[in-house]
Amino acid sequence: MCDTIVVVGDDGVWFAKNSDRDPNEAQLVEWHPRRRHDAATVRCTHLEIPQVPETNAIVISRPFWMWGAEMGTNEHGVTIGNEAVFTDQPYADVGLTGMDLLRLALERAATAAEAVEVIVGLLETHGQGGGCGLEDPSFTYHNAFLVADPTEAWVLETAGRFWATERIRHGVRTISNGLTIPGFADAHRDPLRSRVARCDVRRALTTRLAGRAARPADLTEVLRSHGPHRWPRYHLLDGTLAMPCMHGGGLVASSSTTASWIADLAAARHWVTATSAPCLALYKPIVVDEPLDLGPTPTATADERTLWWRHEVLVRETMRDPVRLAPLFVEARDRVERAWFVDPPSPAEAFAEADRLLGEWRRRVDHAAPTVDVRPPWARRYWRRRNRLAGLG
Repeated sequence: MCDTIVVVGDDGVWFAKNSDRDPNEAQLVEWHPRRRHDAATVRCTHLEIPQVPETNAIVISRPFWMWGAEMGTNEHGVTIGNEAVFTDQPYADVGLTGMDLLRLALERAATAAEAVEVIVGLLETHGQGGGCGLEDPSFTYHNAFLVADPTEAWVLETAGRFWATERIRHGVRTISNGLTIPGFADAHRDPLRSRVARCDVRRALTTRLAGRAARPADLTEVLRSHGPHRWPRYHLLDGTLAMPCMHGGGLVASSSTTASWIADLAAARHWVTATSAPCLALYKPIVVDEPLDLGPTPTATADERTLWWRHEVLVRETMRDPVRLAPLFVEARDRVERAWFVDPPSPAEAFAEADRLLGEWRRRVDHAAPTVDVRPPWARRYWRRRNRLAGLG
């Protein structure tokens, strides 16, 4: 489950997205330079398709096990986020995933409108499909996309090989996990699965909160929202699916926010968490033409060599009792982050400082960590299992 937001106004185009996936599905931010290709084909997550002669420089945030990306940008400022949507059309066992389509569009398009054309062309030629889940490899869905560049934005929604578009000329537009374009949604939306995804609840919330944003930094409030409460309230069946900032914990349906991204496209500025849980994470500046080595690719097993898992240890300890433990570091986080949105340091400096702060915050939480987990019993059981699977005990 995910939420993607665009604000098109007199000050330019702002973009924001939370990627919500299985809680041990670590993501990495990675850079790919502009390249010329001699190979005739490119291998995507489940399918091999013809390659183009040259691809753009891109930065993407992708789940570690797949070729495609949940969100990203390219050297032209084209920035895309995708959403799982549930429709009345059959789901194919093999095809391009929504994440593949997103990455291919970033590699091949110079404007948002071109990116929409790329996705539509690939969809009609190759179809969409294949497993998209870590815990359940057979889990699949159709896709919606919010596609933006420095001057405009588009919503592209799909159902199998059918599709519809909406151009965003001004104002706030958000997508969650249900079809929304009038007519197309009426024809193809799966009402039961869309309701289970709580997409309408989250979309109403993100639209309202994004409408109050006066600058890109204000979109952090949207992506960190737990709905009407400061910290999450866990529902027995669907955990935290009603919140943009998700923390798992449901017995029937569940998801966690595993990465987050904010962009000011007119200014060519991007900020990423490169970690889970935006409510506890620090947004760090990145630049397309300044690649960073963020360490080895994370996996579903905890690994202190990776930024994602170093931060995840802090998240999982803090969420045992966030009312008590989060204040040990979130105020300091906010001070640093406010400065970085106004005057970003170099990405290398920012990530180095963020890692130093992360070590300090972990020590504070370790020193004060509670012996009792205050979450409800079903949420505690949910997280004990995920911790065992990740090798965290």
